[in-house]
Amino acid sequence: MDLSTVIFYIIVLILLGISFFKDRKKTIEALLKAWKSFIVLLPPFLTIIFLLGFMVVFIPEKTIALYIGEKSGFLGFLISSIVGAITLIPGFVAFPMAKMLLENGAGIAQMAVFISTLMMVGIITAPLEASFFGWKATMGRNLMAYFFSFVVGYVVWMVVRI
Repeated sequence: MDLSTVIFYIIVLILLGISFFKDRKKTIEALLKAWKSFIVLLPPFLTIIFLLGFMVVFIPEKTIALYIGEKSGFLGFLISSIVGAITLIPGFVAFPMAKMLLENGAGIAQMAVFISTLMMVGIITAPLEASFFGWKATMGRNLMAYFFSFVVGYVVWMVVRI
């Protein structure tokens, strides 16, 4: 555990203590709500971590580096963007997943494109979005988000090169 994590935990414990002494009932209610949320989020989180573990074990680093590594070029950006656009993963799982892929050969710019498309482009959620905003607005928003994900990847690539 790094120092910033320890500091974060200490701050949280201090604030929790202050909250507990100020209003015990509300603090306990908040902790119960947090526990219920944790229980709801735990199964999908563990499933994704389990799948990532299998992926890292069965897909060699060379393969990850070949397709989405630093030297994968535009194909790496394209693969990352397509996977990000069709995947429906919450952000709290996406970032650890990107870190795990980075540690196993993926490029940082490709991961920036992956995270951007994952957060901003919703192919799976497009029908739901279209039911509220219409297909024209949905397609326009998703296409612009897809395009700007490449801009994000390019900017990250430029920053990393400096």
